[in-house]
Amino acid sequence: MAVVGLLCYSGFAALCLGMERHYRDLVGRPPQARVSLALRLVGGMLLAAGLWLAVVLDHGWSMGLVHGCAALMASVMLWVFMLPYRPRLAVGLAGAAGVLGPILGVVL
Repeated sequence: MAVVGLLCYSGFAALCLGMERHYRDLVGRPPQARVSLALRLVGGMLLAAGLWLAVVLDHGWSMGLVHGCAALMASVMLWVFMLPYRPRLAVGLAGAAGVLGPILGVVL
């Protein structure tokens, strides 16, 4: 289940950075239209991959969907509470989660 949580965390981070306000707060300038669109697409794909992986790993739609939604809620809660206080750390963890999630998914 850690793999699903990592993918969901990095997906929510990408979706959040796809918004002009959050991108400008962290980078210091507004994002280009291509960057914003790419972050939104990657974020959506990571969230979908996390939910799909939860269904595959948890033997079907009944429990996989429940575990996937729990991972979504936990990861977005962590992101929302970290962003105002430690934004650079939150983005760094999202990058690490984006790298470790697929690696752990392949290994496990």
